[in-house]
Amino acid sequence: MFSDPQFWVAVSFILFIAAIFNPVRKILTSSLDAQIKDIKNKIDEVENLKYEAQKALDDLKERETKVEKEIQNLNLESEKRIAELKHISTSKLSDQIEKRKILAENKIEQSVRDTKNSVKNYISRVAIEATRNILLQNLSKDKKSELIEDSITEFNSVLKN
Repeated sequence: MFSDPQFWVAVSFILFIAAIFNPVRKILTSSLDAQIKDIKNKIDEVENLKYEAQKALDDLKERETKVEKEIQNLNLESEKRIAELKHISTSKLSDQIEKRKILAENKIEQSVRDTKNSVKNYISRVAIEATRNILLQNLSKDKKSELIEDSITEFNSVLKN
C-alpha cells in the first residue's frame, strides 16, 4: 500500500485538496457573504422604498379626503349663499312691487278724486247755468222780487241761529 504510487497520488491529492479547501472555502464564503449582504441591502432599500411609497400614498389619500371635504364644504357654503341671495332678492323684489303697487293705487285714487271734482264742477256749472237760464226766461219781475225777499229772510234766520 505504501509502495503503490496510486496510493501516494491519492494521499497527495487529498492533502492538496485539504490545503486548498480552507482558503477556497474562505474566498467562497466571503464572496457569498458579500453577495448575501448586497442582496440584503437591496432588499432593505426596496422595503424602505416600499414603506416610503406607502406613506406617500397614505398622505395622498389623506389629502384627497381633505380636499373632498373642503369641496363639499364649499358646495354647502355656496348653496347657502345662493339661497340667502335668492331670499334677499325675492324680498327686495316683493318690497319694490309693494311700493309700486301703493304708488299706483295712490295715483289711481288721486285720478279718481280729480275726475270726481272735475265732474262735480262741471255738473255745478251746468246746473247753475241751466238754473240761471230757466230763471231768466221764466220769472217775471214780481217773482224775482219775491224770490230775493224770501232769500234775504231765509239768510237772516240762518244768521240768527
